[in-house]
Amino acid sequence: MNLKQYIQNLPKGGAGALANEIGISPSYLSQMASGVTNISPENAVKIETATKGKVSRCELLPDKWEAIWPELSQQHLFAQRAQQVV
Repeated sequence: MNLKQYIQNLPKGGAGALANEIGISPSYLSQMASGVTNISPENAVKIETATKGKVSRCELLPDKWEAIWPELSQQHLFAQRAQQVV
C-alpha cells in the first residue's frame, strides 16, 4: 500500500495523528503522499514504523532502498519468492 492510499483509509483526524507521530506537520505529510516533496530515508523509516509496516520504506523509496538499506535486499527477495509460491 502506498502512503496516499494509507492516509485515505484513515479515519477523520488520522492523518494529523500520523504526522504528529512521525514528527512532521500534516501539510508536509500530505506533500510527501502526493509526491510534491521527496521522502527522506529518515522519514521513510518513521512512516514504516508508524504504519506498522503497512507502508514500507521499500515502497516509499523504490529506486533507492537497496542502496540505503542493503540488509533488506535479502529479506525482500525471500518475501517475493514466498509470494510467488503461494
